[in-house]
Amino acid sequence: MQTRNTVQRQIVLQAVLRMHDHPTADRVYEAVVAEHPSISKATVYRNLNQLASQGEIRRVSMPNGADRFDFRKDEHFHVRCSVCGAVYDVHMPQLDDLIERIDDAEGVEVQRYDILFEGVCAQCRGK
Repeated sequence: MQTRNTVQRQIVLQAVLRMHDHPTADRVYEAVVAEHPSISKATVYRNLNQLASQGEIRRVSMPNGADRFDFRKDEHFHVRCSVCGAVYDVHMPQLDDLIERIDDAEGVEVQRYDILFEGVCAQCRGK
């Protein structure tokens, strides 16, 4: 199903493109409503979901936490600080053959993966 490219969607997209710290939907909403007070939270959430499903932005799923959104669309991994919850990009070579290396006895055809590392960021280590 084709969706229209609305003004609201462009506003939400531009907000994510300006935020390079993997914001939650709530943080994107706060940034959008600061400049466009008439846009509702539901509109921001709906547009984030559509932008992610269309590949315009990337959704970073967070176990036990709110999903984050990333302006980078290329394949890359993330690390979450277990102290403050900040999310950062991980710079490492891609694992091009990882899916082919999976030996799955249950017959699942793996189509994609998302790796999330856990650690403690430099700021939290310095406290």
